[in-house]
Amino acid sequence: MRLEARIAPDVLAAVKRAAEIQGRSVSDFVVAAAQEAAHRTIADTQIVRLSLEDQRAFADAIINPPPPPPGLKQAAKAYRTLIKESR
Repeated sequence: MRLEARIAPDVLAAVKRAAEIQGRSVSDFVVAAAQEAAHRTIADTQIVRLSLEDQRAFADAIINPPPPPPGLKQAAKAYRTLIKESR
């Protein structure tokens, strides 16, 4: 696959210089930088980061879950009835 981009001369100069520093071609440098940015972006959307306080609250809710509210109990009962009737 081919990818083309128009970039400002000063940006191209910086990219060329960075590629030279790493001993890579401009193409290899740009592909590696794009891949790194893509992985970082994906990770940032898939990993949930919680503060220490939020981690404790989450763990406490799992270990000591609150009782289900009446509406949830009613919904579960209605679901079970619906499933039994559909069989």
